[in-house]
Amino acid sequence: MKKTTFVTLEQLRAFSQTIPTPFHLYDEQAIRENARRVNQAFAWNKGFKEYFAVKATPNPSIMQILHEEGCGMDCSSLTELMLCDRVGIRGEDIMFSSNDTPKQDFQLAEQLGAIINLDDITHIQSLLDAIGYIPEKISCRYNPGGNFEISNTIMDTPGEAKYGMTKAQIMQAAKILKERGAKEMGIHAFLASNTTTNDYYPTLARQLFSLAVEIQRETGLPVTFINLSGGVGIPYRPDQEPADIMKIGAGVQRAYEEVLTPAGMEVKLCTEMGRFMLGPYGCLVTKAIHEKHTHKEYIGVDACACDLMRPAMYGAYHHITVAGKEDEICDHMYDIVGSLCENNDKFAINRMLPKIDKGDFLIIHDTGAHGHAMGYNYNGKLRSAEVLLQPDGTARLIRRAETPEDYFATLDF
Repeated sequence: MKKTTFVTLEQLRAFSQTIPTPFHLYDEQAIRENARRVNQAFAWNKGFKEYFAVKATPNPSIMQILHEEGCGMDCSSLTELMLCDRVGIRGEDIMFSSNDTPKQDFQLAEQLGAIINLDDITHIQSLLDAIGYIPEKISCRYNPGGNFEISNTIMDTPGEAKYGMTKAQIMQAAKILKERGAKEMGIHAFLASNTTTNDYYPTLARQLFSLAVEIQRETGLPVTFINLSGGVGIPYRPDQEPADIMKIGAGVQRAYEEVLTPAGMEVKLCTEMGRFMLGPYGCLVTKAIHEKHTHKEYIGVDACACDLMRPAMYGAYHHITVAGKEDEICDHMYDIVGSLCENNDKFAINRMLPKIDKGDFLIIHDTGAHGHAMGYNYNGKLRSAEVLLQPDGTARLIRRAETPEDYFATLDF
């Protein structure tokens, strides 16, 4: 099976005249359409907001596009907060969810008016030390421990995760926060990663809705918003079924009506997706520059793991299309490799592809999230450019490639 691409060989040839490969390419129109689908799926909930996980694709142009489509930003560091400030995104359009948080991060979050999501009960005092008070609107992150199961299938093991508070801790935190001046609170949890099942959010929501009812009844502190976090995944392999965001939204609505409505609670919902918002709408464009025939057949490309870490780090699968050869028979087995001095610098191993010639463009799919963002400079490699494919078919450079001068800028000779 194959995946379709959003860019043609003719476009790639034209773009590469001024923007050398490798580069990450994003499809603006598809990003906007997907954001609208997410908002439509949760339109039944008054005040719903998707807080895009900035860490997935921290580019101001991408952030601005999503903000124009009604999205807020989920930040987890000082620099991500600064990015929002530079783009003009402030106030409750920012959700600050951090862990092991430095003092200055809390301070900037407060200055920008962000909603602060506390990862641990001890962070109440850390926040007091940093800004001197508890905001009237605050959030806490929940970790139920154990395994997270859907229909007797273990999806993940939150008990092994460093994030969030136990149930007893979050109940105690609510009491302390109320005593310290909080007027309303939210709860947040992230219990599975990159799952394409439509049952994940509804199952998580039911847990959080029940917890919200219990917190409000026992402490008297109103729970006014619930953040389902991220975790909704994408089909990296062509034979995988994608998540259906409309069915997901409807499943969450049923849980809402069964748990929160009878309790007389009106709660705003939030999500903070990254991969689902951007993943399929970005690709890494690279060019075949070498071939090698030894114990295996290798195609060397001008990208490397510094441009896309996931295959080397996780053994993750990313589909590859040879531009212009989409309809040719995949009768050649290759390892597609970069030039790092590491043997795991491989985008594909034993992958069946059409015959690849030097100069061919390879499109590595689904790199719109956790692609360029995870880049690094090992072997002195320079991070690649980011390019936006605009609705009119033209390309706009939204981050230039690094130069040797950038690499040396932090060194003192």
